[in-house]
Amino acid sequence: MPHEHKADPAGVVGAPTPTASLPPPWTVTDADRNAPSPAFIARMQAQFPTEREADLMLTRKMQRRAGPTFSGVSFEAMNGYISALLKSKIEGDFRICDQRWFSGGASKIQMGFTLHWSEPGVGPTATRLVARMEPAESLNSTSRQREFELVEAFSGLIPVPRCYWVDPDGTWFPEPALIYAFAEGTTKPRAVLGRVAGIGTNFGPALRPRLAAQFVDYLARIHNFDPQSRAFDAFDRPSLGTTQSALWQLNRARRIWEEDRGEDLPLMEVAGNWLERNLPTLDRVSVVHGDYRSGNFLFDEETAQITAVLDWERGYLGDRHRDLAWTIAENYGHWSEDGKTFLASGLMPVDEFLARYQQASGLTVDLAKLRYYRIFNCYQIVVTALASTHRVVRLGKTHQDVLIAWLEAAAFGPMEELRREIEGEL
Repeated sequence: MPHEHKADPAGVVGAPTPTASLPPPWTVTDADRNAPSPAFIARMQAQFPTEREADLMLTRKMQRRAGPTFSGVSFEAMNGYISALLKSKIEGDFRICDQRWFSGGASKIQMGFTLHWSEPGVGPTATRLVARMEPAESLNSTSRQREFELVEAFSGLIPVPRCYWVDPDGTWFPEPALIYAFAEGTTKPRAVLGRVAGIGTNFGPALRPRLAAQFVDYLARIHNFDPQSRAFDAFDRPSLGTTQSALWQLNRARRIWEEDRGEDLPLMEVAGNWLERNLPTLDRVSVVHGDYRSGNFLFDEETAQITAVLDWERGYLGDRHRDLAWTIAENYGHWSEDGKTFLASGLMPVDEFLARYQQASGLTVDLAKLRYYRIFNCYQIVVTALASTHRVVRLGKTHQDVLIAWLEAAAFGPMEELRREIEGEL
């Protein structure tokens, strides 16, 4: 079962360690961030306590940051990594062929291939697979083990690619990796060109209603899933009636900001303090996908059927309102053709999305919590787009440095939304 944390007498679990118990304050420099010392890493852990798996991923990132830059990876090298893992997992001979790179996804290295093998219970077969591996440092420091556990849990409940094997610690691969089945489909209509998938994707009036019903239904199934029905060993379970869930996520984002940023931004200090003062309590423990939006599902354009829900790497156990707020974020939607209505994830008006969700899930939507997580999500996007992009590109840690450098511009819309919302609250 997931590790469960009990609330302290004040009702807040995982609260930041009192200042008196922290190491003396220091001025953080680029040198601290580029080549973190054990003392700096310990400082970050003490100041921003979060979930065990998130701490593990962030600590690993910092411990390896001063290491080599990303030097590229070949089909031959990937074949070797995959073969090493397969030799430990399957019996009999196998053969790898039809290798090809996938360009989608700004944070992971993805290679498709075909595995010829004798699959247990099936016999000799050719299976189309995808190897998904971290670069030297990812834009998102997330857990392949969590991704593996979540996709396995939802197999048969919603369309997800079958997961075959995971290398959570980089035992066979140079970095943590996951091997899962290739899923057919596209992230955007063929007519949509020159735009990153999921950023304001316009599905068109004919396709929208056919995708929208499935999109809402699958999110309702995710949030109604019983977390206690699975072991979920890589997850911590927050306590009901406390602010623990929200605080874990805030601490994770604040830690990344402090570890990655290249400049001071007073807005982030003001917003972080507001978010901590207004932490919402948790009324239900749900599986949170963490990145549920357009661009993270595949569909068949002819049948308008969603074929796979992808990118579970940000998933955790917590407050469903985090997903709802992410889905309706300004970054991932666009205005209708007549310019009168904002379409959440390019699929439907926000009010319609929330109404459909409540009907499909039987769960309520607390507008105050939704507002909190909309502000938190703006904060999170700025952390990723302004801080992590800067550090990863500057240190040469990724295979997609041009794309990730371009993503830095994505910070400024959410930054303005964050300023506007915080100004209204204050």
